[in-house]
Amino acid sequence: MIIHETERLKLRAWLEADRDLFAEINSDPKVVEFFPFRRNRADADALFDSNNRNIHETGFGFFALALRENDAPIGFCGLARTDLKPHLPDGTVEIGWRLAARHWGKGYVTEAAGALPDYGFEERKLGEIVAIAVATNTRSIAVMKRIGMYCDPSRGFEHSGVPDTHPQLRPHVLYAITADRRQRNGETAKR
Repeated sequence: MIIHETERLKLRAWLEADRDLFAEINSDPKVVEFFPFRRNRADADALFDSNNRNIHETGFGFFALALRENDAPIGFCGLARTDLKPHLPDGTVEIGWRLAARHWGKGYVTEAAGALPDYGFEERKLGEIVAIAVATNTRSIAVMKRIGMYCDPSRGFEHSGVPDTHPQLRPHVLYAITADRRQRNGETAKR
């Protein structure tokens, strides 16, 4: 199931052959630098199964990000319902991504993530999409800005799910984009 395509990429459901890549991006210390843990293979496989089930059942999840030229998976990018109470209310949809380190610096995340708000607003009829990141994660924050999201300081939070052993990972920023703002930005760009 292909969810969306861009010039170089496709967002699709995960295939069994993608498990190794999924495990890699969930255990590589560089990729999960802003997470308090790395997943072992069993945990990555369980998350793989849960995520793919959500994609098939709801159309939401972190989709496999693959190269169009050969369908090789390089990471993930998607729209997922958050489970971050009390920080975010039920029904909040977040855009997120993770990319194998060997594919960094090629603009893949910006290309894929930049297409998802239109998909979310037009196809899924969402009113708002958010993105969250550890406050010091400058790479992800730069992507959020490049795809037209704006920082909402009033919605930043100290992530209660981060253990006391990693206090530097608690402060989170929230960026958002609404369907109305995306439409206005698109009209401005056309002028």
